[in-house]
Amino acid sequence: MEFDADLLACAQLVERGDPDRFAASMAAPVAARRVLFAFYAFNIEVSRAPWVTEETMIAEMRLQWWRDALEEIRSRGVVRRHEVVTPLAEVLDSEGAALLDRLVAARRWDIYRDPFEDMAHFRGYIEDTSSNLMLAIARALGGSTEVPEMPLRDAGRALGIANWLRAVPALEQAGRIPLVDGTPEGVRALAQEGLSALSAARGARAQVHAALGPALLPLWQVGPVLKRAVSDPRRVAEGRLELAPVQRRFGLMARALTGRW
Repeated sequence: MEFDADLLACAQLVERGDPDRFAASMAAPVAARRVLFAFYAFNIEVSRAPWVTEETMIAEMRLQWWRDALEEIRSRGVVRRHEVVTPLAEVLDSEGAALLDRLVAARRWDIYRDPFEDMAHFRGYIEDTSSNLMLAIARALGGSTEVPEMPLRDAGRALGIANWLRAVPALEQAGRIPLVDGTPEGVRALAQEGLSALSAARGARAQVHAALGPALLPLWQVGPVLKRAVSDPRRVAEGRLELAPVQRRFGLMARALTGRW
């Protein structure tokens, strides 16, 4: 597969901004990378938008720019020229655009310093930002293949919780209140919730066509990370959830070779 300048820019953006998803993309079949790099570059750009300025109005405008771009894709009208939007428009369908629109809307929480209202609010944020991304990618990878929603939503929830727990120290340093219940018991319960979602997704693995597998490769670290948080919740605040480089490398290799995400 040949990369044009836009897709190469997306790949470079993912390599710099999200090394884990870049590694997962490189472990995927070559044909799938055209989809993965476009979606992951989009995700990086949107996730950064609330953080590049302290002016809330400017941050809101940046997120609205992406919502407008997604509406152009969804309506199949003229789509703006942009190194991420252009390749994304080639692989994103209307329903996928609606899923990503909810992702962008959820990112408004990142602009402000208000805590989550309750666990329902937090779960909705994870659902919109992580599960919707995974489901939209699966739709793009699958083509006419049936995309079973619940296993992918469960997988996205597990990944979202694991990534959120990994980000807690940075979020706290930035003045955010990332957890509804930051006590050891609350952290353990949240990590266990992620493990339950991961178990549910894997229990329904037979429903997920192999063509959708590349969307699920980022799960390779989720189980070990969440188990670390369950066994010692202090690891979250101390930023000690990361796996050793060798464990990460061989874990991804095993998932890619076997296809058993």
